[in-house]
Amino acid sequence: MNKAQIVHELLEKHQAFTDYLEPMNQSDFLFAHPHKWSAGQQLDHLIKSTKPLLISIRLPKFVLKLVFGKANRASKTYEGLVEKYQLKLQEGGRATAAFIPPPIAFEQKLALSNQLNKIIQQLTKGISSFTEKDLDTIILPHPLLGKITYREMMYFTICHVQHHQGLIKKALEERSH
Repeated sequence: MNKAQIVHELLEKHQAFTDYLEPMNQSDFLFAHPHKWSAGQQLDHLIKSTKPLLISIRLPKFVLKLVFGKANRASKTYEGLVEKYQLKLQEGGRATAAFIPPPIAFEQKLALSNQLNKIIQQLTKGISSFTEKDLDTIILPHPLLGKITYREMMYFTICHVQHHQGLIKKALEERSH
């Protein structure tokens, strides 16, 4: 995916997620299987995991390279990144403490949905200052995937929102059976 496609996918997939939550009633929004997250907690987790990326778009690129280094390999494809993420999950990978959501009230749904969409809008606006080369050169640390290129981090952000939407759908389908 090129930069324009990444921006499009980030906006589209996050909007689809909040659109999915929008008509949800209180019972569905708060439902969770034991030891699993509710839709509200999934939403809060996505905010917690995307918000730190706003720091990376505000820092000068040379600072990112100085702090995290530069890529010593080509970026994975979108499919390659998704495969790596799914493998880490199958191996037992889970969110680290900083990304674990507290209980979320139904009354928080609209404000949190708006917050997530605002973060993604700021992120996609910030990506416009990156070149295609920057996306493949600058690396960022990921708590589960290790050091990945900026492009891969954007790929992760796209697949991550879809993963969590899928978890919500699955939980609600299982509940109704």
